[in-house]
Amino acid sequence: MKLANFTLSHRTRAPAWRALALGALVVTSVLASSSAAQAQGVVNAPAPTVDEPVSTAHTETAVLAGGCFWGVQGVFSHVKGVTLAESGYAGGSRRTAHYDQVSGGDTGHAESVQITFDPTQVSYGRLLQIYFSVVQDPTLLDEQGPDSGTQYRSVIFPQNDTQRQVAQAYIAQLDKAHVYRAPIVTRVELFKGFYAAEPFHQDFLALHPDYPYIVVNDMPKVDELKHLFASSYRAQPVLVTARTS
Repeated sequence: MKLANFTLSHRTRAPAWRALALGALVVTSVLASSSAAQAQGVVNAPAPTVDEPVSTAHTETAVLAGGCFWGVQGVFSHVKGVTLAESGYAGGSRRTAHYDQVSGGDTGHAESVQITFDPTQVSYGRLLQIYFSVVQDPTLLDEQGPDSGTQYRSVIFPQNDTQRQVAQAYIAQLDKAHVYRAPIVTRVELFKGFYAAEPFHQDFLALHPDYPYIVVNDMPKVDELKHLFASSYRAQPVLVTARTS
């Protein structure tokens, strides 16, 4: 997507964001009326009929990918029961888990978010419901918003057999109900490891809410989370930077 001669791509580097943010102030009023319609994959998906058993454990993790990790992290950091949402890379090796290499699209990695959550407060199935409703468009495999390439693919990395069964059953449920305009192409892939992204990428949405890419592509997703999942939304996000500062 282009706006005011800027390509609103997540690849824009740190030194440029300040100048771009000034441009965002000019166009924010225009974006306000249309940004919600531009959010990718905003669908009020039904709750999964198959979910994890009620657990007394207080920590579990989920790893999800669906486009630029700025937005995925931004959404899940606002979900009640999530204790940490960290941007990173999954699907490839530790050796290539670096932004410059992953951006080439040939490392096997997808920009991913590792979500640590309390299953007594939010279930794995609920996280998937949010993922399929507001985080991404599951009918697009290697493309979300202005970003394209295998590193932006729609993929779930189950952490155990139960998560795998829940994910596969939910995809089948949504497809059978024809919730989307096209078949779901989200993959369920073998988890090989999660590698945290560089500090610059952590909490990007929370730290730079006026950045043009965030304004156009990701803030509408947070708004839809609040609208569609009011009982799961919390105004104050959990931040990686709060843990490391």
